[in-house]
Amino acid sequence: MKHSRKLWLGTMVALGAIAAITLATAASAGQLFHQRFHDEGTFVNANFCGVPDLTVEGAFVVDGMERAVPHGPNGLAYFIEQVKFTVVLTNAANDKAVTEVGNVTSKDLKVTDNGDGTLTILVLGTGNDVVYGPDGKAIARDPGQTRFEILVDDGGTPTDPSDDKFIADLGVVKGSTGRTDDFCAAVVPALS
Repeated sequence: MKHSRKLWLGTMVALGAIAAITLATAASAGQLFHQRFHDEGTFVNANFCGVPDLTVEGAFVVDGMERAVPHGPNGLAYFIEQVKFTVVLTNAANDKAVTEVGNVTSKDLKVTDNGDGTLTILVLGTGNDVVYGPDGKAIARDPGQTRFEILVDDGGTPTDPSDDKFIADLGVVKGSTGRTDDFCAAVVPALS
């Protein structure tokens, strides 16, 4: 099965942006929301890439910026988010590690007020994602862009994103335009 990291990451970034909407405060006139963020942490995946008993320990660092501005005659909020991340994945059994480095931008291309308390948002996800093997050489890449739609409950206020709630991922509108290496096919042998 082919795994597109950019599609997964783009969806997660969009969901993160929707979740962050609840923290929105006016940063300046004409700008609904603006914030920089930093996150880091660790995780353990006991069946990495669906491989039984392949336990991988991960450590990540994420830095980014997101903002929203009113757009168009109805003043609907349009978001943009830029994220840089590094993830180190280590096989717990043998200490072999790979490093994933990415730069991703997600941007609302079109926000449609459906007239029923929901917004349909067309999102562009673009960037570059590279996985480096234990020897430091690139073993997988995912550059290019993808477009997908999400459905959001506008909380009764289509121009105020602070009360919006994510409803559904409506799927890919345009698949990846760049090379999309199979993440698991590259990483599992490198960790073994």
